[in-house]
Amino acid sequence: MAGRYDNPFAEEEVNPFAPGSVPSATNSRLSPLPPEPADFNYDRGAPYDIPLDTNSSKDLRRKEKDLQAKEAELRKREQEVKRREDAAARAGIVLEEKNWPPFFPIIHHDIANEIPIHLQRLQYVAFTTLLGLASCLLWNIIATTTAWIKGEGVKIWFLAVIYFIAGVPGAYVLWYRPLYRAFRTESAMKFGWFFLFYMIHIGFCIFAAVAPPIFFKGKSLTGILPAIDVVSNHALVGIFYFIGFGLFCVETVISVWVLQQVYMYFRGSGKAAEMKREAARGALRAAV
Repeated sequence: MAGRYDNPFAEEEVNPFAPGSVPSATNSRLSPLPPEPADFNYDRGAPYDIPLDTNSSKDLRRKEKDLQAKEAELRKREQEVKRREDAAARAGIVLEEKNWPPFFPIIHHDIANEIPIHLQRLQYVAFTTLLGLASCLLWNIIATTTAWIKGEGVKIWFLAVIYFIAGVPGAYVLWYRPLYRAFRTESAMKFGWFFLFYMIHIGFCIFAAVAPPIFFKGKSLTGILPAIDVVSNHALVGIFYFIGFGLFCVETVISVWVLQQVYMYFRGSGKAAEMKREAARGALRAAV
């Protein structure tokens, strides 16, 4: 009877530690998932075969060949230039690169690297006389310009311009460059050229400082005689001429000192005897 009135909602006491109380995995209705590969990355690192365009590869190979050919040609040219430089050096020919003045190179000038150290001071002073001559002739143009404005005529101005255009390049070619090369190569003949034309240069400076009315138009040079002549009529022009006279006097004094120092070195170094021997050999060759 008691079984008939049992509560159907009563909780059944279950012992979880009793044998057979936990269902086994084999009896579970859910099957386990298959294992993931160790290096899964959703195919983000998988290589892709990208076909290259055959035309692009041909263009690359052609450009590479062109670059190699240009490189070989440049290498060949460098070797040829080096071979010519070596041949010129063996023959005693020095390649002079224009480097002065720095803002507009027109001449080669490198005293610090090409002139012996004991001659550099003398070479610098000689270069100063070249620049001094240019300054004298430039001031001569300014002075004659003022004289022209004051009614002395345009002819003296044209002559002053001609003196400058012919005098400065002529001085560089005739006596400064021979002295530069004489100090650099110790050539006796270069010293001879320098002495000849430098004495002419000193003679011109003395003549310009006096400026007598012979050979040249009287007032085309700023000498003492034209200065005295014009100062009574035009004081400003006379002052300009007196300044030019002073510049030519300073140029003359410095030039005489340079000539004396170069001659002392020329005699002391034995170049005088060498020059005589070279002159004798040249006369003998001419006679034969």
